[in-house]
Amino acid sequence: MMPKNHSAPPSSQRPLRILVAWRPDSDDDEAIECAAWLGRSFAIRLRVVSTVRRPWPSSTISRLGGKYTKWLKKQSQECARQVKKALGAAGIEKNQWDENYSLLLEGPSETVLLAEAAKEFEADALILGSSASAPKGRFLAGSTTDALLHSSPTALGLAPRRPKLSKRGVTRLNFAYLSADSHDDDQSALHYAATYAQCWELPLRILAFSTEGLADSELHEQLPLGRELSVEWREHSLAMLDRARDSVLKDFPDLHVETDFASGAGWGGAVDSLKWKKGDLLCLGSHPVGALQRVFLGSTASSFLPHSPVPVLVFPT
Repeated sequence: MMPKNHSAPPSSQRPLRILVAWRPDSDDDEAIECAAWLGRSFAIRLRVVSTVRRPWPSSTISRLGGKYTKWLKKQSQECARQVKKALGAAGIEKNQWDENYSLLLEGPSETVLLAEAAKEFEADALILGSSASAPKGRFLAGSTTDALLHSSPTALGLAPRRPKLSKRGVTRLNFAYLSADSHDDDQSALHYAATYAQCWELPLRILAFSTEGLADSELHEQLPLGRELSVEWREHSLAMLDRARDSVLKDFPDLHVETDFASGAGWGGAVDSLKWKKGDLLCLGSHPVGALQRVFLGSTASSFLPHSPVPVLVFPT
C-alpha cells in the first residue's frame, strides 16, 4: 500500500486504495486507464469520484428544496452507469472495484472535494488525468491538478494524455533527482520508492538530470570554463547517484538497482536522452514549505512534468 505518511512501509497484504478523478463527459479516460494499468501489477481497491462545481450559494439550494436533491440523485445514478461502463471497458476486474465504486460530489471547490474524498476513502493515491491540451503521451496540469500539486496530503498519480502502457502493468519504478543537490525530502522519497519496489518485486532505476546541455553546446565546447563546468556537473551528479544507490542497497540488499544520468538542452532534451519502457512509473518527492505533510512541487518539478513520457507518482513529504 502507499502510506499516508512516511512512518509505515507499504504492505503487499493490503490492496492499493486508488481514487480516480474522472468526469463522465470527458473524452479522455487516461486516469482510468492508468488505474487499470496499476491493477495489472498489484491488488487494488478502486473508487471513481466525479464532481459538480456549485457556484451558487447554499441559500439558493435551500430555496430549491427537494428539486435539487432529486436532480443530484438522478445525476449520481447516471454517473454510476457511466463509471461502470468505463471501468468495464478498461478491463478492470469487478473484484477490484470498491463497493461504492462511483461517487458524485458537489460543492464550490473541486480541489477541496477531491482532497476530502481522498481522505474519506483513505486513498493511497489520487489519480488525475491530463489537460486535453497536452500532446499525446505527455501531461499538462489543469487548474485543479495544479492546486492539488501544491496542497494535497495524498500522493498524486498523474496520467499522461492517451498513454502507451504495458499490458503487463508496471514493470519498473524510477526515481528522479531533478536538481544537482540532494535534499532530505528527496532521500525520504527515494527510500519509500525503494520500499515500494521491494514490496512489488520491481527493479528500481535512479535518475539524475542536467538540463543545461553544456556538453552539447558548441559555444561551451569552445570555452575552457564551459567544458570544466560540464565535467564537474556530471561528476557531481554521478557521485550523487552512487551515494543514492549505496543507501538503497544498504537497506534493500536484494533489490535490483540501476542508475542513469541524463543531459540535454532543456528538460525535453534530457528526458529524450533516456530509454523509457511502457511499464515505467516515475516517482518524485515533494519540497513543502512548513511542517504539514503534503504534496508540494516547486518550479523545477513543475517545469519537468510536461516532458515526462510515463505516468508520475508524487509523494507527499
